[in-house]
Amino acid sequence: MPHVIAEPCLGTKDTSCVEVCPVDCIHPTKAEAEFAPSSQLYIDPDTCIDCGLCVDECPVKAIFPQEDLPQEWNKYIQINMDYYKSKS
Repeated sequence: MPHVIAEPCLGTKDTSCVEVCPVDCIHPTKAEAEFAPSSQLYIDPDTCIDCGLCVDECPVKAIFPQEDLPQEWNKYIQINMDYYKSKS
């Protein structure tokens, strides 16, 4: 997984990152039914092209390249993957 959305996104769900993503890999968007009940946004590991545009756009600094993810947030790698597994 090239990028991971971690704990700072919880409850924030700022969609600035969604707007700059060239491959539409960040969900749920405000237009999706899952947006309101979701606690955070997630990056689809199979779609992300590792461009990094979302990293600078995130106002709460919740997006990291997987290799730079702080160790205390490693569980968010699986959390992001599980969100998309439940969609298939």
